[in-house]
Amino acid sequence: MREKIGIIPGSFDPVTKGHLDIITRASGLFDKVIVSVLNNRTKNPLFSAEERVKLIEKTVESLDNVEVDQFDGLLIDYVRQKNAKAIIKGLRAVSDFEYELQMASINQKLDKQVETVFMMTSPEYAYLSSSIVKELAKYHAHTQDLVPECVEDALNKKFNKEL
Repeated sequence: MREKIGIIPGSFDPVTKGHLDIITRASGLFDKVIVSVLNNRTKNPLFSAEERVKLIEKTVESLDNVEVDQFDGLLIDYVRQKNAKAIIKGLRAVSDFEYELQMASINQKLDKQVETVFMMTSPEYAYLSSSIVKELAKYHAHTQDLVPECVEDALNKKFNKEL
């Protein structure tokens, strides 16, 4: 029987407790979960793709069936390369669903063998985004309830350098 592999793609700039909620729950549904950092050269992220991979690796080290990788290009090509069965997307609100539905439809058109699985984030993280975390950290607000400790440390280092 083919191993059930799910891909969780995203920018993860930085990874939040909301992301970890989805990753942890997905790890219980799939034989293997690959958290894939999108290396989008058109954006100007706070953390490099390599830094994001390392931060995610630290936060998921207790999850035996989760690995972390990075990619660029079309997601569907990456999914095929990894022999994955599903793309896993976390949803916070209706606005997320509208965009993700479009992406799922395009991916389904490109490859009917790959499903998109939508997971609602847990209510305590429904408001949380990487953008909010970066904005708070920029002004030295506490983020310990929003991100893992290693991410909070990395954020503090980034923003203290810019002072």
